[in-house]
Amino acid sequence: MKTRLFIIAIVPAAIIVIGLYFSDRYDREPFKMLFKTYVFGALAVIPTIFVEEILNALNIFPGVVGSFYTAFIVAGFTEEYFKRLVVMKTAYNTEFFNEKLDGIVYAVFSSMGFATVENIIYVVYRFSYNPYIGLYRGILSVPAHGVFAVTMGYYLSLAKFATNEERRKSNLRKSLFMPMIFHGIYDFILMANLPQLTIIFLPYVIYLWWLNQKKLRTYLYDSKSRFLGEKKERE
Repeated sequence: MKTRLFIIAIVPAAIIVIGLYFSDRYDREPFKMLFKTYVFGALAVIPTIFVEEILNALNIFPGVVGSFYTAFIVAGFTEEYFKRLVVMKTAYNTEFFNEKLDGIVYAVFSSMGFATVENIIYVVYRFSYNPYIGLYRGILSVPAHGVFAVTMGYYLSLAKFATNEERRKSNLRKSLFMPMIFHGIYDFILMANLPQLTIIFLPYVIYLWWLNQKKLRTYLYDSKSRFLGEKKERE
């Protein structure tokens, strides 16, 4: 039983990282660096839980305001902060982060490491009695972490390759606060218990997918153009 639940918990993140790995065709990142980012993303769950426990204890707000605090500060800010910290401390300042697509690749690997452990906690342990939790999280929650990571990586790359210091700092801030906002809205819709918000949940998820697919396609095209340009110069 536990083995089956472990497989159900691990598979969604594995599909996402494998798919992204093979999408990065022109300047693929070293497996060792990707693995390191994924593992540290998984380990980031530990400080995240610790900080979330402290922030939860400070939640004195009632009703919807308490849900807002939990969604944006406890979950959104804390989780995105530690996932981003992993990328900053592992890949960001290395020679391997040499094109815009790399920001998305490393952010997604960090987030999927995090999402794998989080999914194991929910599917295998906390809600193992619920036969649908693995399906729900595999379709929505784990891919949502991936979508937030695309936004994070998009702005990390804009910061990395910025041509002036002001723009670099602005995009570094956006690499944290934009995924935090997307994450917070996602969680708040689910936590607030407001029927009006529940109605917009699916359109919001579709919007997130559309928006971040555009970001990913832009950097995939940038990677291809860079590769073809370098190939033409060699010829």
